[in-house]
Formats: sequence, C-alpha cells, structure tokens
Amino acid sequence: MGVEPIGVVTLLIGVICLLRGSGPTVIAFSIFPVLGGAAALMFGSTGIQPGHLFLGFLLLSTMWLHGSPDAVLDRTFRSPPFIWLALLVVYGVLAGYFAPRLLQGTMSIIPLGTQTGVGSDGTVPLGPVSGNFTQAVYLFADLVTFSLILSIASTALGLRHVAIGLMGFGAANVFFGVADLVSPGTPIDDLFAYIRNASYTFHADEMVAGMRRIIGSWPEASAFAGASMAVIGYCGTLWICGRHSRVSGLLFVLSCILIVRSTSSGGIAGLPVCLAILYATSVFRFGGATGTRASLAVVVALPVAALLVVFLLILNREIYQLVYNFIDITLLSKPTSLSAIERGSWNASGISNFLDSYGFGVGLGTVRTSSFAVALLSNVGVPGTMFFLLFLLTGILLPRGIPRTYEADVGLAARNGCLCLIVGALISGSTVDLGLIFFIMAGLRSAIPQGVRLRAPLLA
Repeated sequence: MGVEPIGVVTLLIGVICLLRGSGPTVIAFSIFPVLGGAAALMFGSTGIQPGHLFLGFLLLSTMWLHGSPDAVLDRTFRSPPFIWLALLVVYGVLAGYFAPRLLQGTMSIIPLGTQTGVGSDGTVPLGPVSGNFTQAVYLFADLVTFSLILSIASTALGLRHVAIGLMGFGAANVFFGVADLVSPGTPIDDLFAYIRNASYTFHADEMVAGMRRIIGSWPEASAFAGASMAVIGYCGTLWICGRHSRVSGLLFVLSCILIVRSTSSGGIAGLPVCLAILYATSVFRFGGATGTRASLAVVVALPVAALLVVFLLILNREIYQLVYNFIDITLLSKPTSLSAIERGSWNASGISNFLDSYGFGVGLGTVRTSSFAVALLSNVGVPGTMFFLLFLLTGILLPRGIPRTYEADVGLAARNGCLCLIVGALISGSTVDLGLIFFIMAGLRSAIPQGVRLRAPLLA
C-alpha cells in the first residue's frame, strides 16, 4: 500500500474537520468527489479516491463523534429510497458474483477493468472480472454515502451544511476547469500531476476544433462535463429560487461556458436538456408573493434571447459558419468518429449480453458500455433497473417539504442536479455507479428536515 501526497492532504483535512465538528466534515466530504482523477491510496494498480477515503471520516463523525448510530439507523431504515437502493446493491453484488460463474463462457463481453486474453475486437468470454469487485465496493460506498447524508440533512443545520458543501463542489470543479484552461506552459500544469495520479488513461492534451480539451480534475472531458452538468442543475436551480444567488448564479454561468469550451460531445448534447429542465423549473417557480426575479427573468427573457440568437445566425453568415463548424465537429460528425464507433460497439455488446442473460444481467461490473441505461440493463438486468427506477421515483422525483421554503428549494436544486447528471450518464456513462456526488445530492433531496411537513397529497 502506498500513500500518495493527495492522500496525506486528505487525511490531514479529515483530522482537522473531525476536531472542528460535523459541519466542516460534511462540507469537506461534499467537495472531495471533485478529485475524480486522483488516488489517495494505491494498492498495486488499484487506487482509492480521496472522496472514498474521506467517507471514513464522515462515517466516524456522523455515527460516533458528533452523532449516534441509533439516530442514523432510525432515519435510514424509515426511508423508502434507502430500501430500494439497498436492494439494488444486494442484487448487484449477488449478480456480480454468481452470474459470471453460472453463465461462464456462454457469451462474449467487453469487460470492465483490466483483463487478459482480450481479442482483437475487445471481447473476452464471459467470466469473473476485476470490475465485479471494484464496482461492488463503489456501489456499497454510494449506499453508505446516501444513508449518512440522508441522516445529516434531516436536520435544518445539517441540510444547510450539505447545501453549502455542494456549492463548494461546484466552485472546485470550476476552479480546476479554469486552471486546466490556462495551465499549458505554466507551473500549474505540473501541479495537476498530484491530482491526476490514478491508474486511468488521462486525455489531457487532446485537441478538438483547434482547441485543447478541458478535463479539469477528471480523467477526460466527458467526465468533467458530466460533473459540470450536475453543477448546472444544482446551482442553476438555487439561482432561479433566489438562494445564495451571487455564488450560485456565477457558478451556473461559468459551468455552462466550461462545458462548451471542454468540447465534450456528451456535455454539449446534454446542455440544452439541462437548460430545458431549469426553464421548466422557472415556469413553476415564478409568480406569487414568493416568486423570484431570476425565475421571472428566465421565463420572459430566454425565449426572446433564443429568437435574437436565431436572427443573428441568419443575418450574419460568418458567425453562422463558425457556430455550424463547431457543432459539426463536436456533434454532427461525431457518430462517424473512431471513438463513437467503438462506444457504439460497447452498447451493442451490452444489449446483446442483456438479452442473452434472459434479462437478469451478467453481473455488476462485468461489462463496459457507453450509456448508463445500457449499463443498468446489461449488468444488473431488469430487477436492478427496476430497483434503481423505484429509488429514483421515491427519493428524487416525488415532491418534498413545503413549497418555496429554503429546504424545499435546496431539495429542488438537488433533484435537478441529479437529473442533469443522469442526462450526461445516459449519453456517455460506462458503469452503474453514478458517483458519490450523485448520492450526496440524492440524500439531500430525500431528507425531510425536522419541523418541515411533507406536501399534502392532491386527494387529501
């Protein structure tokens, strides 16, 4: 086992946060997932990310030092979303162990993780792979994260700490994106080596449309864009609702710009969907005594701005050509690129594995895909997919709290952050694991702060 420099920093911050109290610990934990390309500890070729290492400090703080196990377990086991997520984890772990062995050699797969004997087409006969263990660990960490954040955010003060921590994640993601943008030829480029030390393939110097792609603290542009889409959903909603407006509005705008500048096809394709989610939120949020100026401005100004942009493109041939060339390179011509053809073959193989396994899946972490939907079906089959959809419905989609209160607005922001992250994952997600940041937002959304009533049913 080796402790990396970023691991020493993580441990030091963890000890300091434990001494300072639960608030700093929660805030720091919410920020650490931004280091998606870093390894704090190395076990051979396997690394533990700083966010997963810091999860131990959050567990220690919430369960013992600044809380009690009874309170955490009580709030967790009374939560329907936790039950569905736990069922997904249990089924995924069992399928990940038994399916590759029971169906061994009956079909070809594109394996997740390193594997010997890979053919020229990237396939191997079905059997146990390293991804079965690592994805089980990641998904279990997601479950622990969700349960802890659910418990913490069930109090008004805890909810505020998580909300601030998620804005900190957005600020850190923007910071690393801007730093990556200006880093070539500067000492900043050398500093990135300390947070790009995981055993991934980093695409830091790729060029698209004559521009160097932005990856920030992530392994590739698509991962950076996916995290930025979560920031857009979360911070954009906070700005629309008039919560922490100056900071959330700035992070929203910068994240939109960085997604376009990253030249990630998935990010550029998903950005309009995220903006549509925010526009729909504005429609329901403006008006009345508690309506906000930002939501009114979005509802009124966005259609006008869109028309002005269309007229500008029609009237100015040069600008139209520049925009068209950029979209053509990043989106329209993408399906014919080698990477798109390769990713398409991953999805085709995943769908074939789903059908050949009679809908039960070939096991968590067994196959690599290029869409979260295909990853769910091929790895955990219909049962796992149903468990996730029920978790999504009960924990994220159903309304919570009193509308237009701080708690409800923060929960709404967390919901939109989750949805925007799923949009990116549906385009280019390769595994069932959506990452710690998704389950932090999901836990925040699912929490019901003390003293805050649920919205009454429509027929009550």
